[in-house]
Amino acid sequence: MSFAINPSVTRSDEISSGAIHGAYGFRLTGVGQRLELHELPALEPGPDQVVVKVAGCGVCHTDIGYAFDGVPTRHPLPLVLGHEIVGRVVAAGEKVAHWQGQSVIVPAVIPCGECAACKAGRATICRKQFMPGNDGEGGFATHVVVPGRGLCPVPDKLPNGITLAALSVVADAVTTPYEAIRRAQLGSDDIAVFTGVGGIGGFGVQIAAAFGAAVVAIDIDHERLGLAAHHGASLTLDASQINDKDLKSAVRSFVKQRGRSGIGLKIFETSGTTTGQATAFSLIDHGGYLAVVGYSPRPVEIRLSNLMAFDATARGNWGCPPEQYPAALALVLEGKVALHPYVEEHSLDEAPEILEAVHKHAIRRRAILIPPTH
Repeated sequence: MSFAINPSVTRSDEISSGAIHGAYGFRLTGVGQRLELHELPALEPGPDQVVVKVAGCGVCHTDIGYAFDGVPTRHPLPLVLGHEIVGRVVAAGEKVAHWQGQSVIVPAVIPCGECAACKAGRATICRKQFMPGNDGEGGFATHVVVPGRGLCPVPDKLPNGITLAALSVVADAVTTPYEAIRRAQLGSDDIAVFTGVGGIGGFGVQIAAAFGAAVVAIDIDHERLGLAAHHGASLTLDASQINDKDLKSAVRSFVKQRGRSGIGLKIFETSGTTTGQATAFSLIDHGGYLAVVGYSPRPVEIRLSNLMAFDATARGNWGCPPEQYPAALALVLEGKVALHPYVEEHSLDEAPEILEAVHKHAIRRRAILIPPTH
């Protein structure tokens, strides 16, 4: 590194009532450019802000979109990416001083709480929302300044096998499918179908099973399907080895076999691919429900009239309201959602290489960047 790191900002027990000095991060300067090491200016929270010492930050498909696909960030580049953040509050403004010293998950999308959308219960479409790594500096850093509202407290003592860093993925990869499943009112009478069971889909399968649904997992990756089978899926289908007609027949046979009383499949598109989206739409049946959770910048050709013909519903899903985070976190802490089979940890100082590896699909699990503790 080309600058000195202040040892005071890397001690796990450091709490401050003033500015934090010596913090650093890796920022994106342009699309397709390698992340650059950047010393952050002194970090001092405003009256309603906190400084979080990052314990871990997940690398999301959205970060890849910003870095390589030209998806624009709302804050102009250069910018430190990263919105799956967990850590400890080491400085807090006077209005949010009660967070001082608390371990927290930072919501991936933090609504303002005051606008018409927020007051109408649609906080995820708040136009004044703050998303770390999009509206301001994110979590590919040792520290980050975020609003002090909506934070999700994490207990000091965690169950065996669960690390604070691993909980970073709760900020998006767990809570986003959780919200989609909650909105779908999924229950024990239902059949849930997931197209794409990587990070978000893999967690979605587990959440759906925890809600009591019978779960079908569809993917083209044998390893992912194997994980899904061990973590909640009652039927796995390899879409690379079966044509669309036979895939639909297999799902229908599963529905008859299970004999659930729910009306219509509840389908969750979590692949973020055009193929997965087309497959998900093709499975819509009478009274069916399609939740679009994955994102692809590419268009997909569908027959929209299927929604009319089947009296079905399709709904998008952008993030999760902060008030739902504790319930999603509880599923993890209670052992109903396993994190570690789906994540792998890397040093923050490897951020440029890790982001490129995720882009090239050289890393198969959800990568978590962890700042050094020295």
